[in-house]
Amino acid sequence: MTNSLHTLQNEFWQVGILPETGASVAFGRVKHSTDWLDVMRPTPVEDYDNSSNSASFVMIPWSNRLRDARFQYDGQTHQLEINQSGEGLAIHGDVRQRVWKVARSDKKRLDLTFDSRDYADVNFPFAFSAKANYWLDEHNFYMELALKNEDAQPFPAGFGHHPYFVRPEGSMGVLVEIDCDKYYEMTAHMPDAAAVAVTDEVDFRNLRSLPETGFDELLTGRHTELTGRIIYPAWNTQIEMVSDPIYEHTILYCPKDQPFFALEPATNANDGFNLLAKGVEGHGVFVLQPGEEKSGVIRLDYQMT
Repeated sequence: MTNSLHTLQNEFWQVGILPETGASVAFGRVKHSTDWLDVMRPTPVEDYDNSSNSASFVMIPWSNRLRDARFQYDGQTHQLEINQSGEGLAIHGDVRQRVWKVARSDKKRLDLTFDSRDYADVNFPFAFSAKANYWLDEHNFYMELALKNEDAQPFPAGFGHHPYFVRPEGSMGVLVEIDCDKYYEMTAHMPDAAAVAVTDEVDFRNLRSLPETGFDELLTGRHTELTGRIIYPAWNTQIEMVSDPIYEHTILYCPKDQPFFALEPATNANDGFNLLAKGVEGHGVFVLQPGEEKSGVIRLDYQMT
């Protein structure tokens, strides 16, 4: 696999994109005094062909996990290929290791396209196309995803981005705020019922440090455009994540003893297709009619505090 790097840069941001590695983000840096500062987890050059080690990867045509790699829709059961992690499920869609085509490229914008009909082994039973657009405008780094039904029948769908951010050492190395008042009670990362009110443990509506013991929770119930606020006190740096309303869900993933964490905006809940089939409210899955397209923009706003 080739892994050419496209770099976007303006006065405030420097962003690397890897079209041949699922339209993944290789790095996201902000101008801090006279230096570039990594705020997104930088991808080692030797891992440019591995989206799992990227700064952010694209999740299409569903986000997060599907129980037993299986879902029901319109009276039919669809069995997908099981992810190789050994968990017995399908995870994060199908496009993050695929080659995307460059539709537009300049110093401040990169537009990429994908069509499942170009591949015989796509792990989804319906034909779709997708777009991943990235651009810079002053303090803002934009990430836009779009998903279109290229099939002759409707199908359930979802998408999301999986941004990783740098986590400096110490309990006050980074502070996070997430505007969500509900979360899903899960077993093995899978919910079985609708979201409930956040408990103190998972409530990030006020700025706080990240848990030291590990954390992986699915949040929802956002009431403003602000998905999350990330503050690095030692660097006097703030990143605000602003997402379109279609991104109903936010996952906060903080692996124990790792120098990074993930703040993931997603349209659908974990196992969303099966929640839809069960009639569970708040699944976030949308059904695309033939020829229909849905899209959503995520904006990272960088400010010095």
